[in-house]
Amino acid sequence: MPAAFITGAAAGIGRATALRFAAAGYLVGCTDVDGAGLASLAADVEAAGGATWTAVLDVSDPAGWTARLAEFAEVSGGRLDVLVNNAGVLRIGRFADVDLDVHLRTVRVNVDGVINGCHTAYPYLRATPGAHVVNLCSASAIYGQPELATYSATKFAVRGLTEALELEWAADGITVTALWPLFVDTAMLAQRHAASTDSLGVRLSAQDVADAVLDAVRPRRVRRVHRAVGRQAKVMRAAAAVAPGWLMRLSNKRIAKL
Repeated sequence: MPAAFITGAAAGIGRATALRFAAAGYLVGCTDVDGAGLASLAADVEAAGGATWTAVLDVSDPAGWTARLAEFAEVSGGRLDVLVNNAGVLRIGRFADVDLDVHLRTVRVNVDGVINGCHTAYPYLRATPGAHVVNLCSASAIYGQPELATYSATKFAVRGLTEALELEWAADGITVTALWPLFVDTAMLAQRHAASTDSLGVRLSAQDVADAVLDAVRPRRVRRVHRAVGRQAKVMRAAAAVAPGWLMRLSNKRIAKL
C-alpha cells in the first residue's frame, strides 16, 4: 500500500487531502497540533474504509519530525511515497500592526516546518521509488501581498526551496512540486478579510486543492515544478511570466486597494 504523510491534516486543506488520499488507497499518516481534530479525521477515514495513522506534531520541532517519521515508517514498512507539507499559519493585517511574535511564528511554521519536513523525510523518500514531495505554496508568492506580508514572504521561501530541491533530488527519483492556490475557503481566512480577498473573492474549496495535490503525484513524462490551482491563480502566474515589474506592482496595488 502506498504511504502519504500529511502535515496540518486536522482541518481545511490538510483534512480534505487526507480523505482524498485515503479514498485513493493510500495509508495516510496525518499530523497536526490539534489532537482532537486528528481523532475526528481518523474516525472519518476509517468509516469510509480507509487506512490512517495519526500523531501530534509541531512542524517547527525537528526532533518531533524525527520521531513521528520513524513511527510512521514502522507502520508503512519504511515507505514514504508522498510527503505533503501543508501545515501553515496566516495572520491578516498591516505589517506594523501585527505583533512581532506572530510574524516570527509564521516563519517558524511556514518555512522552518517545510525545511524540517523535507530534510527529515529525505532518507525515506530516497528509499521509495517514485517518491513525491508536494509543498503548499501560494499565489501570494507571485508578488508580495500587502496585509499578508510575512505570509507572502514565507511562500516565496517555499517557492525557492521547492525549485532547488526539484533539481537536487531529481537524480534520487524524487519529484518535488509546489502547489499554488489563491484564496481557499477554510478557517484560516475566517478571521477577517484582507483588501485582496475582497477584490478577488474566495473561489476555491479545500476539496479543489486536495484534488490538485493527488493529481500532482500522478506519474507524468514532463515534470512541472509549479502547479497553479484554479483559474485565477493560473491567470496570475501566466501574467507574471510576461508582465514587467512595474505593471505587477501596479496590479497588486490596485488589488490591495492602496
